[in-house]
Amino acid sequence: MYDLGGVFAGRDINPGTNLVVAGPPMTGKRRLTFDMLAHGNRSGDGSILVTTKSAGKQVLSEYESRLDEPDSPIGVVDCVSKQQGMAPQRTDGIEFASSPVDMTGIGIKLSEYLQRFYDSGVRSNRIAFDSLSTLLMYSNLQTVFRFLHVFTGRVQSAEALGLFVIDSSAHDAQTMSTLRQLFDGEIEVREDGDDGSEIRLKGVGPTTEWRRV
Repeated sequence: MYDLGGVFAGRDINPGTNLVVAGPPMTGKRRLTFDMLAHGNRSGDGSILVTTKSAGKQVLSEYESRLDEPDSPIGVVDCVSKQQGMAPQRTDGIEFASSPVDMTGIGIKLSEYLQRFYDSGVRSNRIAFDSLSTLLMYSNLQTVFRFLHVFTGRVQSAEALGLFVIDSSAHDAQTMSTLRQLFDGEIEVREDGDDGSEIRLKGVGPTTEWRRV
């Protein structure tokens, strides 16, 4: 079981669960997602981060800043550096896909990390994807849906926990409704009107009350 920590501490999530983290910009979706990964890393879960928005080195540094010292392996799939023409900086814990539309490459890197972690004795992993909105900028909904169907299936078969960030305000209701079919539940994020955010968990067990973060 996976404990999300933070305001959801004690709420166990079944292995193989995929959750979409949805909300408008500037509500801390990425921070919350990274915090949920870090909570697991402290208890022995592997961490895999797929980034379609920021370079892998930046993401790895930001994530590791949440940990006094990583207790479990960390892997980043960087889908940004090659696309932007930056020479990939080879760093332990970072692998590269050619771009956010290199969905085959992204899937291969995920599988390689899962196998590598398994071989090192890690059986529980948390996977963050930041962000689905970037995929939808470069590819049509049908292509993204097919990719995510395979990706979430890989999370399920690996008995991992998948967390997928999306800017809900950037997409129409039909797009959001279509994508939600792929996920077991949703962490909904909204502004609370006081320079903060509120979140709730729905779709996996009872829906929680809105909680300020």
